[in-house]
Amino acid sequence: MSEEISLKQILTEPQTLDELRIPQSLVMDLIFRLLYNEGTVALSRFTEILKIPKGLIDDVLLWMQKEHLVEISKASIELGRLGNVYSLTDAGQERARGSLERSQYIGPVPVSLPYYNRGIILQCQRHQRVTMQQVKHALRDLVLPDEFHRQIGPAINNGTSLFLYGPPGNGKTTIAMAIAALLSGSDPIWIPYSIAAGGQVIQIHDRLVHKPATLDRMKTPDLGRIDQRWQLIERPAVTVGGELKMESLDLRFDPTSRFYESPLQLKANGGMFLIDDFGRQQISPKDLLNRWIVPLEAAIDYLRLQTGQTISVPFRQLIVFSTNLQPRELVDDAFLRRIHMKVGVLPPDEKLFYQIFFLMSRKVGIEFNREAFLHLLQKWYREPGRRLQAVHPRDILNILLTICDYENSKPKMAPELIDEACKSYFVD
Repeated sequence: MSEEISLKQILTEPQTLDELRIPQSLVMDLIFRLLYNEGTVALSRFTEILKIPKGLIDDVLLWMQKEHLVEISKASIELGRLGNVYSLTDAGQERARGSLERSQYIGPVPVSLPYYNRGIILQCQRHQRVTMQQVKHALRDLVLPDEFHRQIGPAINNGTSLFLYGPPGNGKTTIAMAIAALLSGSDPIWIPYSIAAGGQVIQIHDRLVHKPATLDRMKTPDLGRIDQRWQLIERPAVTVGGELKMESLDLRFDPTSRFYESPLQLKANGGMFLIDDFGRQQISPKDLLNRWIVPLEAAIDYLRLQTGQTISVPFRQLIVFSTNLQPRELVDDAFLRRIHMKVGVLPPDEKLFYQIFFLMSRKVGIEFNREAFLHLLQKWYREPGRRLQAVHPRDILNILLTICDYENSKPKMAPELIDEACKSYFVD
């Protein structure tokens, strides 16, 4: 495929079977399976499921009809061939069963791997650009040091990797989610429902990750009639925690359905991949380093099919690692060097803690009491040497609300209620 091909050419609706750029046998197999599953299928139904023009489907059906694999079960006088309803012949039933033994995938016709790769690269060749005002707005619900946004903004614009570290309860995950929301609100991205590689189908679309977006004709050049095998989505955000396993990062072949599901990083292409609570996954940091050392460096990932064939795909997403553990206890210098930006999300000082408590009390509807706050600070933090955490005000005030609700009294910040809430919250 020519490297000069444009995004408009990639997204243009195909006019011939050759322009699908996949073997015609893949289209026939999808027709066989759909007819076998549903019995009779109208041309409009084929178009709805396969996402290619009626004329192309009709060309294949005409050939299959001549080969006595399908027959017209209901004809339309008004619409001609475009109104026909089809069913399988006995010979077609046998071919359909053979097709189902190879794969049970029924869905949009896959896009060829080279065109997927080129489409993603073209849409990600420029890093997402966010302004200082956009970053400040995204972090508006968090009380952070004044210049904190200056660390996050460049990391987003750098667009490769970000390491958030620091003690628990200070907002690392919330900051990562704010970044994800910021990215999803930027320019949307086109992705195919599935791709074809080595004669196999790899499903990319995941309704939990890929949220449909609306094409803004004012901001997007006229692309003409769009190939419906591509969907316009918000920039995706994939989040994993302690459940992450090595197999989640490789192609997953379902032995029952006999097609592949894409790995998590492929679903995250064009958006963000957050590894939360890094260091506590079922995959060790060292194994993750070995798996991603090339993708992080070269922006290309290599995936292996069951046949042994290796395919290359773009690795174009903002990778965010978030950890409560000391970075140097997790990974070596080689890994840290490949993560371009490192940002410490550290405990608040007493001034910031005061601001958080004040804002949180207003949010939950409790009048702030300075005397009660100073009592909390002295008795429950300074005297025992307890570390301040940004999450504490929310939790303590919520417990205080629960206590007042139980005794059917008006919620208030009083030293005795603060003590009762803290006795329930802290473990000494």
